[in-house]
Amino acid sequence: MAETGRSEIRDIDRSLYDFRYESDPDFQVESGLTPEIVETISREKNDPDWMRAFRLKSLAVYNKMPLPAWGPPLDGLHMENIVTYVRPKTDMRGTWDEVPDDIKNTFERLGIPQAERASLAGVGAQYDSEVVYHNVKKEVLEQGVIYTDLESALHSDQAERIREHFMHLVPPGDHKFAALHGAVWSGGSYVYVPKGVSVEIPLQSYFRLNAPGAGQFEHTLIIVDEGAYLHFIEGCSAPKYNVANLHAGCVEIFVGKNARVRYSTIENWSKNMYNLNTKRAVVDEGGTIEWVSGSFGSHTSYLYPMSILRGEGARMEFTGITFAGNGQELDTGAQVVHAAAGTSSHIMTKSLARDGGVSNFRSSVIVTKDAHEAKSAVSCESLMLDDRSRSDTIPVMDIRCDRADVGHEAKIGRISEDAVFYLMSRGLSEEDARALIVGGFAEPIAKELPLEYAVEMNNLIHLEMSGTL
Repeated sequence: MAETGRSEIRDIDRSLYDFRYESDPDFQVESGLTPEIVETISREKNDPDWMRAFRLKSLAVYNKMPLPAWGPPLDGLHMENIVTYVRPKTDMRGTWDEVPDDIKNTFERLGIPQAERASLAGVGAQYDSEVVYHNVKKEVLEQGVIYTDLESALHSDQAERIREHFMHLVPPGDHKFAALHGAVWSGGSYVYVPKGVSVEIPLQSYFRLNAPGAGQFEHTLIIVDEGAYLHFIEGCSAPKYNVANLHAGCVEIFVGKNARVRYSTIENWSKNMYNLNTKRAVVDEGGTIEWVSGSFGSHTSYLYPMSILRGEGARMEFTGITFAGNGQELDTGAQVVHAAAGTSSHIMTKSLARDGGVSNFRSSVIVTKDAHEAKSAVSCESLMLDDRSRSDTIPVMDIRCDRADVGHEAKIGRISEDAVFYLMSRGLSEEDARALIVGGFAEPIAKELPLEYAVEMNNLIHLEMSGTL
């Protein structure tokens, strides 16, 4: 029998994601960030005048703002070395056979479009800075649902609706990387679900960053009207390079009266990635936003989806899991603003850290003076798999109403050797015992994910044990 304490959980097996093709773009801007580069991106995107002005204003905001002071260090990120726009050698395609072979092979190895054929109502695929494939099932279109890339929608009859919503939830002044996003955004998805329409099959977007030293800045805008329902899934990955890459995307979700949106994502960036993503939803009366989030890759992450409950009885649920290995510092969590009476929120997160990884949980709960009878429960659990890893819990609660019920619970610990011993006494090997414990720890999150993403999460956690070190 192996000695207790001499097993370890291996790091995530990234062989599925770390393959890459030589970067051979049709066009890319110079590295760095200047007004000339922003003007070039705007011209390449054929922006309307208001968007060009918006980009330049965002750049001015970016140049005035300091780096965030609340999270992990960003010493290794140098914008002068980042290429903010890379266009692959293809236009957007509506049939899979038309996509160039190298790009098609990339997404096929990642499970797209198999997932589309099996269980999805529509798929968009972005490669570097451009959406290269988009397709929606006929029955979804017949419901009046609009699902396309954001740039096409910007030049359609949806243009005015986009202008009314674009970066209204996440203004450029929110933080430095929101301003960066406003200046150089490219690609992303646009969804509009009409009043009373229920999209029973999920829509999915997948983002792949292939070019070394590049940034990806997709913008996802989702508007779900009164009484409607949508489940939207996003996946992200990138191969590993020895230079820093940057992801500073943005997600804005507008949930109408009595509507419900579930947003599921697995972010599996490589360990040279700085993941500085901003996600935000606003929820009207009786509406619900559900976040299901998995954060596994990247060198450094700042990720705190926010929900603004502005309508009476609005509701938010956040379920998340984070896995930090060697060389990773993942600062993740959630934010909620209770801005109306009878609103409720529930945040549940779990994190794992191994081999010196750092996984921090950060939350913010704000209850305004008018949010009478608001209820919020925050629960975070962290499991450290060795004595070199670290996990901190950093909750903030700002309660301005005396008729509110707010609670926070945090648990940080290691695998119990008593539990391992008990399971071994019942006939399990030490490796199987530890795998069973960690699998049980992650199971409440896995059951909330779509099936194919639950499988991916289990592959990412990769609960294989080795006998002795």
